[in-house]
Amino acid sequence: MNLWELAVNALAQNRRAALLAAGAGAAVLGLGLGYKYLRRPEKAVRVGVVSQLLIHPLKSGKAVSVALAECQKIGLKFGELQDRHWLVVTEDGHMVTGRQQPRLVLVSLTCEGGHVCVNGPNMEELRFPFKQPDNPVIDCRVFGADIQGRDCGDEVSRWLTRYVGDEKTFRMVHFEPQMRARQSVEIEPLFPQYEQVAYPDVGPVMLLSDASVQDLSSKLEKDVTVERFRPNIVISDCEAFEEDSWEEIQIGSVRLQRVMSCGRCVFTTVDPETGIINRKEPLETLKSYRLCNLSEKHIYKSAPLFGQLHIVKKTGILQVGDIVYKISR
Repeated sequence: MNLWELAVNALAQNRRAALLAAGAGAAVLGLGLGYKYLRRPEKAVRVGVVSQLLIHPLKSGKAVSVALAECQKIGLKFGELQDRHWLVVTEDGHMVTGRQQPRLVLVSLTCEGGHVCVNGPNMEELRFPFKQPDNPVIDCRVFGADIQGRDCGDEVSRWLTRYVGDEKTFRMVHFEPQMRARQSVEIEPLFPQYEQVAYPDVGPVMLLSDASVQDLSSKLEKDVTVERFRPNIVISDCEAFEEDSWEEIQIGSVRLQRVMSCGRCVFTTVDPETGIINRKEPLETLKSYRLCNLSEKHIYKSAPLFGQLHIVKKTGILQVGDIVYKISR
């Protein structure tokens, strides 16, 4: 092949390559423009303000109010405190909550200097190491689902057993990052397949408004506080039950998506200030006006709805005073 033929072939190949590149570029541009015009733009509307952030390190234990929290996929975190990451269990690993032992609501758990501090009425403070790698890992059951927990030791067990005052022996376990979390969808099919929790009932984040609590209090002989309902995020500057309609919200850099309402049980009848259960109010009053529609009976049955369960679409930092935006498209 002479020099002239080589030049002609090279020119033809370059032309074909240029045409292919131009065609690919046009296709990408077309897809981009199509996506731009087909995708509906987001609209953010201010709906409230974060008034409280509450972490419940011990399931059924006292809430820790914080001004700032890290919102992870698995729930709220502040320092070494993570929401519902400690659990009281029986000797055979079955969970124990305030439903069975109401006085657990008076037990506080905090972390300080690499130690866990446990306190309760008329009990001496108990301190033990946050990390106890030599302690055994216990197989536990939370609402019928298997999950593990690192045993917190015999001293903690004796403290709990004395405090509860029951003939049974109780132990405390801690959920660690390397352990397999529970799948939310196995507890409630409305949750996406990939969502996981440690020891919460079903979802990583529960949200409730101050106005909803005030509305309920107006129907009771004695006012109730938000702590009775154990939310993580409390919202002010909105109407009662407005949170029911927030399908997707933005708080700072955090994006939350509503999955379902929170169906309430007898645990709401435990007074968080006294640890006494009355098994009637405010549950009966909630049932008088907060039952689900007939179309949702298969989900909530006879449980009244109070608060909203969310999953975390985008992690980040939450702060008291943050503006809450409802996202729509």
